[in-house]
Amino acid sequence: MRGELVGTDAEGNRYFQDKRIIPGRRRKRWVMYNGVAEASRVPAEWHGWLHYTTSVVPPPGGLPRKEWQKEHVPNLTGTDFAYRPPGHALSTGEKPKPPYEAWRPG
Repeated sequence: MRGELVGTDAEGNRYFQDKRIIPGRRRKRWVMYNGVAEASRVPAEWHGWLHYTTSVVPPPGGLPRKEWQKEHVPNLTGTDFAYRPPGHALSTGEKPKPPYEAWRPG
């Protein structure tokens, strides 16, 4: 590979950047996922590094978490656990009555 390992995150994803330095151009950065290649599995601090928002590589184990921060939840779209609002064609239960009355021409 043309890349050098820069670091890993808590999920085991590995982050690389191109070994070559081309004057006037940024070095390419990428991630090798540990398991399913799902972009929502990239932590915020590594997302910033991948997209050149910051040039600082996150420390091993990630940045310290604030007490108000929630744990990561993977993207559940397309699964049985996906969010479906009341009245959605695939949601379970009865279809709720719409909060309006349909207009009928007089």
